[in-house]
Amino acid sequence: MTARDPGRRPLLNRRLTEFGTTIFAEMSALAVRTGAINLGQGFPDTDGPEEIREAAVRALRDGRGNQYPPGPGVPELRAAIADHQQRRYDLAFDPDTEVLVTAGATEAVAAALLALVEPGDEVIALEPYYDSYAACIGMAGGVRVPVTLRPRDGAYHLDLDELRDAVTDNTRLILLNTPHNPTGTVLTRAELAAIAELAVERDLLVVTDDVYEHLVFDGEHVPIATFPGMRERTVTISSAGKTFSFTGWKVGWVTSTPELVTTVRAAKQFLTYVSAGPFQYAVAEALRLPDSYFDDLRTDLRAKRDLLSAGLTAAGFDVYRPAGTYFVTTDIRPLGESDGFAFCRALPDRCGVVAVPNAVFYDHRDQGAPFVRFAFCKRTDVLTEAATRLKTLAS
Repeated sequence: MTARDPGRRPLLNRRLTEFGTTIFAEMSALAVRTGAINLGQGFPDTDGPEEIREAAVRALRDGRGNQYPPGPGVPELRAAIADHQQRRYDLAFDPDTEVLVTAGATEAVAAALLALVEPGDEVIALEPYYDSYAACIGMAGGVRVPVTLRPRDGAYHLDLDELRDAVTDNTRLILLNTPHNPTGTVLTRAELAAIAELAVERDLLVVTDDVYEHLVFDGEHVPIATFPGMRERTVTISSAGKTFSFTGWKVGWVTSTPELVTTVRAAKQFLTYVSAGPFQYAVAEALRLPDSYFDDLRTDLRAKRDLLSAGLTAAGFDVYRPAGTYFVTTDIRPLGESDGFAFCRALPDRCGVVAVPNAVFYDHRDQGAPFVRFAFCKRTDVLTEAATRLKTLAS
């Protein structure tokens, strides 16, 4: 075998050259190496409801889903998703033509963008954004147009004028995420109404990632598909991982019109084709849990948010208390720091805690440089210990 000519083009597709190993992989490896408490990645440290886990075991034993499930998803899950949308939001979807099951919300976002975006199309995303959004836009050949959420008065806010100014004749779609990761912002009904009016006026598609829909602590979650003119132009995405604390199952879904679902499925079928067969049956049961389950989940996570937020404040951070999600964003400048990457890489050795620098979620890295994200979807004793360790920063 001859050595590869260094003058030839790089191995990695140029659309992915800006994306290396994810920050989550780096920080999780750092947590393992140092034995630090990992508040970097958004996964719970306890499993979800026992009856849902047993439903997956029962499906495995009964031979349901052990072979390829139907491409759109098992009928039981598609019906449960449609029922959930109807019951929660008064949105009616035909489970046979308007629901598509995916390998988590990440695949749903990827399939939607690959299907709907052509090279040169502009995609507006709220910055900071979940890192896969940028990669998926890049793989589709789209042009990423960030609109920055800015911190003010203890929270992050969307400038609707900035959003409107970002729309051009080349804009194909707006990619939303509410409740928003990493800032914890929950877009208000008025903000969503304004975005809907803009989408209708400029004939834009909207892809909305609603995976934290049941994790709203202040305010309410309002699907943008409920606004006038939006049902027919919105691809709504959600998943079971965050709501039921089974993030490893990777069961997500898309709801939209038959035309849009068919379009997204055209890309999805060449990504995973199908996945998570037995887990789909279990998630169908999970979506039909009583309202008390969802209420208790919110109450538990709200208390954990408040516990970690108080600990971070005591440690000397400026804290942006989230209205939803698993995450709280902090400003490290009161600690005499300004580089979130350097701070997070040193934090495990300084006090035995892992966090994630928000700058990785920005095109405008300087806008996110002094901000750091912590996850509070952990056991109370773990958060208490983390808060104790972090207090050493104050001294």
